[in-house]
Amino acid sequence: MNVPIELRHLRYFVAVAEELHFSRAAERLHIAQPPLSAQIRRLEEMVGYTLFERTSRTVKLTASGEALLDRARRTLHRMEEDLEFVRGVGRGETGALRVGFIGSGMLTRLPAILGEYRRLYPGVELRLREFYTSTLIEALRDGSVDVGFLRDGGPIEDLDVEPVLVEKLIGVVSRQHRLARQATIRVAQLKDEPFVFFPKFAGPTAWQRTMALCEEHGFQAKIVQEAPHWVTILSLVDAGLGVTIAPDCIRKIAAKSIACRPLSGHGATHIELAQRKGESRPVVREFCRLARSRFRERAR
Repeated sequence: MNVPIELRHLRYFVAVAEELHFSRAAERLHIAQPPLSAQIRRLEEMVGYTLFERTSRTVKLTASGEALLDRARRTLHRMEEDLEFVRGVGRGETGALRVGFIGSGMLTRLPAILGEYRRLYPGVELRLREFYTSTLIEALRDGSVDVGFLRDGGPIEDLDVEPVLVEKLIGVVSRQHRLARQATIRVAQLKDEPFVFFPKFAGPTAWQRTMALCEEHGFQAKIVQEAPHWVTILSLVDAGLGVTIAPDCIRKIAAKSIACRPLSGHGATHIELAQRKGESRPVVREFCRLARSRFRERAR
């Protein structure tokens, strides 16, 4: 008969085959015996062969029944595995997640969050990639990244952007510099200093905020050297090529020959969590929930 066999037929069949007793199988399945017997007869009709030899005292599998039992068990097991995979997707525990980040984000709590996420969600394929803020925004827009950690990305029309960490800005000078002897540095004291800084294209909003901070104190920063990464910027400051203004996390990679000083009461920068507007996948939702929670704990 060209009638599709349903999973319930296989479950009923496996129960009877394992119990070799219709009453016990019916009890195990929490159904009455007559409907169970009727469904087994229906299954035999669909298969086209007898699956059980029945007498008043015994129930035995036929050769066809033996062949079906192994395959029915495998089918039910595969179906349960598939359903568990689907449930995992719904819980955000399965799939792939592409996370972009800016380099200075690795000097915050972010690496610990990524490590914790990998331990909590081993079924998710976590793919990490470093960007500038400007290129990360484009990667989020074109779909090559699912979640991004920006620095001062600011409001972006087609992205949901939320600050998760506020950092104070610090003044960074060589230990040989006259300002290194001070406990704090006033922004105005950098007026005549050459600056080493990252290029504007790397993070336009962050770049502009720092320049605006200098302008608020009566001068335009004279950038004599650009460098794309903070390690390079700090090395150039250490060599005496200039000074810089940086996020507080940069202290972690500053050599002992570099002085990192608070800017007296001025300036802040933000690490922001970004995703595409309307993003609804559970794998993204669960990652963002964890990231928000851990950054909040750090702030407290």
